[in-house]
Amino acid sequence: MRISLCQGLLTGAIVLNLLILYYVSRAQQQMMEKRKELGRGTRKAALPASGLGLLAGAGGESGVVGGEGHSRGPHVTVLLREFENFENFVGDVANSFLHQRPELPFLAVADTSPYPPLVLPEGARLLVLSPAPDQPPQTHRPEFHVQTEFVLLVPDGLELEQPRSIERLIRELEGEGGGPVRLVAAPVLARSAVQCLHLRVNLKEWTASYSPAVSGSSGSVCTALQGDAVVLIRTEDLFNLSVPLGRPLFSSLFVQTALRGWKVKLLESPCFTANHRPLFSSAHNQWKADTRLKEATGKLMRSFGLKRLLLPDGKEQWYGCSKETPRCFGTVQDDTPDYLYLDRWTPPCCLRALRETTKYVINILESSGVRYWLEGGTLLGAVRHQDIIPWDYDVDLGIYLEDVPNCDHLKNLDSGSLVDANGYVWERAVEGDFYRVQYSEANHLHVDLWPFYPRNGVMTKDTWTEHKQDVEFPEHFLQPLVPMSFAGITAYGPNNHRAFLELKFGEGVIENPQYPNPSKKRLDRSKL
Repeated sequence: MRISLCQGLLTGAIVLNLLILYYVSRAQQQMMEKRKELGRGTRKAALPASGLGLLAGAGGESGVVGGEGHSRGPHVTVLLREFENFENFVGDVANSFLHQRPELPFLAVADTSPYPPLVLPEGARLLVLSPAPDQPPQTHRPEFHVQTEFVLLVPDGLELEQPRSIERLIRELEGEGGGPVRLVAAPVLARSAVQCLHLRVNLKEWTASYSPAVSGSSGSVCTALQGDAVVLIRTEDLFNLSVPLGRPLFSSLFVQTALRGWKVKLLESPCFTANHRPLFSSAHNQWKADTRLKEATGKLMRSFGLKRLLLPDGKEQWYGCSKETPRCFGTVQDDTPDYLYLDRWTPPCCLRALRETTKYVINILESSGVRYWLEGGTLLGAVRHQDIIPWDYDVDLGIYLEDVPNCDHLKNLDSGSLVDANGYVWERAVEGDFYRVQYSEANHLHVDLWPFYPRNGVMTKDTWTEHKQDVEFPEHFLQPLVPMSFAGITAYGPNNHRAFLELKFGEGVIENPQYPNPSKKRLDRSKL
């Protein structure tokens, strides 16, 4: 078969195009590989000159800590996060570590540039976390400045006397393999300086609970520490946390690790030494540090959505609403408060305020001779929980309309609201023909009082809401009223609560909990 000139030229053109396509594809692949290599190098490379002010050593040097990488460089970066600008020993700590182990990278981390400026030895670095508009993003992100396999978190005032103590911690952590122990700690000065705790974090209930853990002869495994300790953690684990270097450091660290199921092993020894204990030279500086710690703890807990801490000694700390502040959620739409969309229940501070208001209102009603009963979802909570339903946001009480004149707090509300001597606000509700008692003028958590009157043996009202439970019912449910446990007190409710509730809500309501408006948000009962 003879090939014409045109066919030959066409064949040649096809071959040439294939060769061009091959070389272009190969060139693109090489460029992509080069970009990946450059991307990996970005974390290891020194910062540009524009970043010198944010990450600099004593000699004005700038760079990434541990830049030689895992294979040739040191295994551990020493990181000091907790110190006060007005009095600290960061320079002494850096000198101690670098004198004994000059190959170890040392990194001090601050939220903003310290004033007075830190005086750091050569080899130590300062990282400022607050971003600057004229700096690249990696300048203030700590994961770009730690290139070692482990991070040793150390407190201020520490001294390294035994250089091999760090290797002991590394061996302990490596010996745990891939188990739940992801952190290893050693005490400062004495084992008694640090307490091993069990921490349970319940985000749904906005609560963190601490309890003491039992110590063993070879160490304690727990979920949180309190006190003076050095902590070793893998760099990868640390920077997989949402807030790796929050303050207070231990509070931030262990809330996050507890939620992930990680544990910390506290060794009995070695004990690290500290020449500067107490840290502060005056009572005034100690007060300043304590005040800043309290402020930082409040800010951290609010950012984590934790409003109640149960401490190991049984005391409580609260970071939610109070009588002087607005409640934790806004106006409720479609009977579904905003926190339900976050898969959380009523904040504990709000429940506390509702309980206080309920006890207060019931005491006044009883002392005034006003007959009342637990109504609607409040009665349902009493039967099911002996308390407010965990996701409810108000309390409902029914009252006899004819008894309203007996109560000084209610009888004159047609002329305006009343703020009583204890700060509770009594008013006629604007949404309908009922009364409302608010926790305070600032905090609108409330108890609603629904006035009914009997007519031909049926309890009725003149106006009704759109709630399905707002219906007439036979008066015999209230004859007699029976005592019930509710929110820590004895209150009164209908005498046949099951029949009363099923009349209002439907059959099986007690055994089948559900959110107020399942069409908007449905309760996953499998998670109860």
